[in-house]
Amino acid sequence: MDNQYLPRLIDDKVTQSVKAFGAVCIEGAKWCGKTWTSRQHSKSAIYLGDPSGNFQNRELMKITPHTALKGENPRLIDEWQEVPSVWDAVRHEVDIRRGKGLFILTGSATPVQKGILHSGAGRIATIRMRPMSLFESKDSKGQVSLKSLFDNSFQSVETGKVELSTLIELTIRGGWPGSLGLNYEQYNIIPKEYIKSILNHDIYRLEGINRNSNKMHRLLKALARNESTTASVSTLRKDIVEYENDTIDNDTISTYLSIFERLFLIENQQAFSFNIRSSTHIKQAEKRNFVDPSLAIATLGASYDDLINDLKTFGFMFESLCQRDLRIYAESLGGELYHYQDYKNREIDAVIQLEDGRWGAFEIKLGANAIDDAAKSLLEIKESLNAENAKSPDILVVICGLSNFAYQREDGVYVVPITALKP
Repeated sequence: MDNQYLPRLIDDKVTQSVKAFGAVCIEGAKWCGKTWTSRQHSKSAIYLGDPSGNFQNRELMKITPHTALKGENPRLIDEWQEVPSVWDAVRHEVDIRRGKGLFILTGSATPVQKGILHSGAGRIATIRMRPMSLFESKDSKGQVSLKSLFDNSFQSVETGKVELSTLIELTIRGGWPGSLGLNYEQYNIIPKEYIKSILNHDIYRLEGINRNSNKMHRLLKALARNESTTASVSTLRKDIVEYENDTIDNDTISTYLSIFERLFLIENQQAFSFNIRSSTHIKQAEKRNFVDPSLAIATLGASYDDLINDLKTFGFMFESLCQRDLRIYAESLGGELYHYQDYKNREIDAVIQLEDGRWGAFEIKLGANAIDDAAKSLLEIKESLNAENAKSPDILVVICGLSNFAYQREDGVYVVPITALKP
């Protein structure tokens, strides 16, 4: 294994999947480390995005796919979506060889499936990868595990002082492996170039259709202004009219949003619902998020000074940072991340549900001065759900930015700094 490789939380899942399936597909945002991770688990490779020899590897795969599939296994096929027929070729090869761990595919986009792609069920396992969490990038000390909160093995600990400036810098930098070790002027460029690359190159390569990049950029700015909210398509359309002095119809917005999802640029938070026997009506709107908060900040063109002088906006970006990490940690434990809203105006910033049905309610607050109100809100929601015979949360947690301690309050609510959390 590469001595400079920073282990990722999905490494164990990749290892197990390689043993259980004929092929494994690691998909997610480009630049998030898929190739680097896949190389640690493979013994040979072909890179379909390699431009050398006028994209020789890509042409080889198109003309003679079985030749390109030859090599020591597991064989890495990087950016398989460059030649969508690769999926069927791999599936067929797995059927013929009937082995395990033959191929590892990476993909930073999902091609339109028009009947040529078989599902791969039972043959190809799919694993979602995201930019690095603070624990993976070593910016969280990991003194508190998410698992310990659910298992009642938590112990209070002094986590150390965290400066607001540090949180802003971590959010601007994002979880891109290529940004680690760079200074502000250097890492600030990376998410901006990411957005440019998506608009100017990746969308056309995905579809082969010339889309209106200016309108797409305006929609991205509307999404950034509504980061960590449940803004509807109509709300986004009104936002574009108000801030961009432009109009985009709802159908076009929906089409563009689908493209952004297929490029793993955005990843919304699904609404949480549970088996309740009350009259509570739960809102089903998704909470909108970029896959990394740095992309929302880059889209808005916001600088460090902009964010430190507009803590309301930074609060939404900080919430997005915490949701990114909570999703990664939850999935490493076999859980899922949601949010909660109902028609009684009760909201929970983040909900984590484990495979065994246990679930936790998480409020996210930047400052320690907001902890009391957040804890009160969580307790009121738990009490009201109990009164309605609903399944109430097993744990209540306030995730915060500016706290020096991780502890459990007398009312039972946990308080954990995001810079101290791990799975």
